[in-house]
Amino acid sequence: MYNTSSAFLPRYPSAAAAAVGYLRLPQKTLTALYKSPTVKPMSSISTAAEPEAEKKKPWLLVGLGNPGKLYSRTRHNVGFELLDFIGEAEGIKTDSVSFKAAFGKGLIGDVPVMLAKPQTFMNASGESVGAIVSYYKIPENQVLVMFDDMDLPFAKLRLLPKGGHGGHNGMRSIKSRLKGDFPRLRIGIGRPPGKMNPASYVLRPFTREERQELDFTFQNGLEAVRILVKEGFNKSATFLNTAKLLGQV
Repeated sequence: MYNTSSAFLPRYPSAAAAAVGYLRLPQKTLTALYKSPTVKPMSSISTAAEPEAEKKKPWLLVGLGNPGKLYSRTRHNVGFELLDFIGEAEGIKTDSVSFKAAFGKGLIGDVPVMLAKPQTFMNASGESVGAIVSYYKIPENQVLVMFDDMDLPFAKLRLLPKGGHGGHNGMRSIKSRLKGDFPRLRIGIGRPPGKMNPASYVLRPFTREERQELDFTFQNGLEAVRILVKEGFNKSATFLNTAKLLGQV
């Protein structure tokens, strides 16, 4: 889906090629942005009630995109934008840098969540996501990845409990780092018009009219995520399947 000639890429060919997954980035050691947790011995078992043990497991919400102004607000970065929309609505800032990601923690309702935007370029996203999941011991079925999808009509959302990478190299990278299935929220950006090269298309910004439609899509995405973390996958998927499209009666 994204494997096309690099002749259509903008300036800075190495970064641009990595951004849409034409070149595999070198596997860098994750030392600068995270450390392995210190293993502590388990405390002795107590017969008293232990509220800490009843804490809910956190969700990890991941938006995929590319760092830097060159890629900001392009179609390939719509995962970043949806995550920012969720963070703003829930008062969760991703203003710290951890695990090679813009990172933040907070609550949706009473459910602990972590928000992450990998800063590794798209086709190395798994370096960041895998490190977060491993460090915090997050169940993989509570890792939601949000990303652009050319095979969906523009502004359509589709929530899936598992699946392949579908040709998306950000997802390919994450699947290489996680062992099990994890849910994903696909955000439709539509197919390129005419004979436009897909590499050029995904790095183009949205039009003003498309922006207006995306606002509605992001509202639905926010509500779907709220339902997902609080009530479960099935109710969230049902909501998206019945959500009205912009302009529908």
